[in-house]
Amino acid sequence: MISEKMKAREGLLYDANYDKELLSERAACAELLFQLNHLPPSREEERKALLRRLLGKTKGNLSIISPFHCDYGYNIEVGEDFFMNANGVILDGAKVTFGDHVFIAPHCGFYTAGHPLDAKRRGQGLEYAYPITVGNDVWIGAHVCVLPGVHIGDGSVIGAGSVVTKDIPPHVLAFGNPCRVIREIPEERPRTDL
Repeated sequence: MISEKMKAREGLLYDANYDKELLSERAACAELLFQLNHLPPSREEERKALLRRLLGKTKGNLSIISPFHCDYGYNIEVGEDFFMNANGVILDGAKVTFGDHVFIAPHCGFYTAGHPLDAKRRGQGLEYAYPITVGNDVWIGAHVCVLPGVHIGDGSVIGAGSVVTKDIPPHVLAFGNPCRVIREIPEERPRTDL
């Protein structure tokens, strides 16, 4: 028999609300988050150590300003030079991957989870989770909501207040509800006249 955790990894409907294994894992995550969110900013090394215990994969430099919330932690991977400002939420029922040099403004949410439209199945505690991927060199403005299954391409900028419902290509400025591409961002070329 396939576990609820395996169903989640496969993108199938799974029991997120009553499965003992997932409830236990969320409780363990909540304990680490409580510790993290109550450490003073001056205890930076302890904060980083807790983040490395909490998150599935980290590279060198990372900073997440409290308060921060997630479901499991182990499904979150962050690249080098990752920064998330206060009130970040990552519902990581599925993998959430951030590339290198990603900057996230306050009050942003990354939501892999969704629920059936059918009230009966939704009432049974069923949900699905689809991975979210954010490329390298991405800047995400304040109050952005990224929905299940979205991929944001390298070098893109997501404007404040956006609801990202579909993939965003590389090197574009995108914003709105729903988020849409506004224009390309030309790659900077080094000056040769210096």
